[in-house]
Amino acid sequence: MTTSLGKMKAGQEGVVTKVNGAGNLRYRLLDMGLIPKTRIKVIRFAPMGDPMEISLRGYELTLRKADADMIEVEI
Repeated sequence: MTTSLGKMKAGQEGVVTKVNGAGNLRYRLLDMGLIPKTRIKVIRFAPMGDPMEISLRGYELTLRKADADMIEVEI
């Protein structure tokens, strides 16, 4: 099942399948390690639901939900 990273719940795991977007933001996400076939896990959300913290490649990364919605994940 494919969904966006921004729609995942805390504790869910998945594999990145595609990074959408254009320009510098897309390249920034790719540089941070969000490339296809990368395993990720949603750790937690801020109290108001934005941003979210994910774990990938041995480190934690915090993303805004708007940016996370551009990342497609297979769960």
